[in-house]
Amino acid sequence: MSKMKIAVIGCGTIANNAHIPAYMKNPDVEIKYFCDILPERAEAAVAKYGCGIAVADYHEILNDPEIEAVSVCTPNYAHAPITIDFLHAGKNVLCEKPAARTYDEALTMLEAQHETGKVLNIGVVNRFNDGVNQIKKLIDQGELGEVYQVYVSFRSHRSIPGLGGAFTTKSIAGGGVLIDWGVHFLDIVMYCCGDPKPLTATAETFSKLGKDIPNYAYVGMWAGPPVLDGTYDVEEGITGMVRTDGPIITLNGAWAQNIEVPEMYIDFIGDKGGIRLQYGADFTLYSTKNGMLTATRTNYQTNDHFENEINAFVDCVKTGEKLPSHIDTNILTSKLMQALYDSADLHREVVIE
Repeated sequence: MSKMKIAVIGCGTIANNAHIPAYMKNPDVEIKYFCDILPERAEAAVAKYGCGIAVADYHEILNDPEIEAVSVCTPNYAHAPITIDFLHAGKNVLCEKPAARTYDEALTMLEAQHETGKVLNIGVVNRFNDGVNQIKKLIDQGELGEVYQVYVSFRSHRSIPGLGGAFTTKSIAGGGVLIDWGVHFLDIVMYCCGDPKPLTATAETFSKLGKDIPNYAYVGMWAGPPVLDGTYDVEEGITGMVRTDGPIITLNGAWAQNIEVPEMYIDFIGDKGGIRLQYGADFTLYSTKNGMLTATRTNYQTNDHFENEINAFVDCVKTGEKLPSHIDTNILTSKLMQALYDSADLHREVVIE
């Protein structure tokens, strides 16, 4: 049986750290193209992985009949146009998170998927995380009772990525810490709680610590070094609340804050029990039994969630199975983030239609 031929569009960090290694481990896949607007990146991928053809312009490969699927691993501003072009060319797409810079852009991707009928999954990789799926099972089984509140914290100490560069330029990224880190946290909440319908949102965003780029002191800067004469027009911090037809979601996020203790966790709070998930790690279930307070710490087998995600994508292209990361579902997370940004811009609560 011939292998599925795929293309990787964008050969930067997420492609090299996640998508490409996962594809290389899948015995049913062959990477035919590595594409990047910086030709040296695509050429480096060919040399590193010992396969594929380097191209600089994705338009050159749109109509290659051998290509069945693509991973879009570009900066956020290019997600929608590249994804839509490949869908209309008859290709299946896994687009990295977030779906797009704005909810309206994500809607154009949704419309293209509906028009073409091809697969469009968004790279919300935590839906393929073994620990997250254990939490979802516990919630679905009623172990927490009614989950009425979820608290989300994604806060770090002075860790703005690539200050002055693509991550802090709104026209490229679409936003700051919410669209970069918050998308993962909020998507975990939506997934574990059964994708409740968002009703209203209120938020404020903060752009304080990164304004003076040359004098910004930091503990870490992945995607760095800083661009001293660059752009900083996104938020480094956000606080907000979302009402849904399920639980209330409250959140605090910060790429940078003048508190040294990082807090990266999600609390699922129910009337029978609660769970704290340490992001990227394990979780603890808190409850009661026979008049006693209990804390159950977990230990379970895990597989790399990017491998889980890529393998599921490849399989769904073959079978037509609709995954939890399908654009039809993930559009809710885009809508939720847009409402938080709109509320912050208006300085008032907004209704989510």
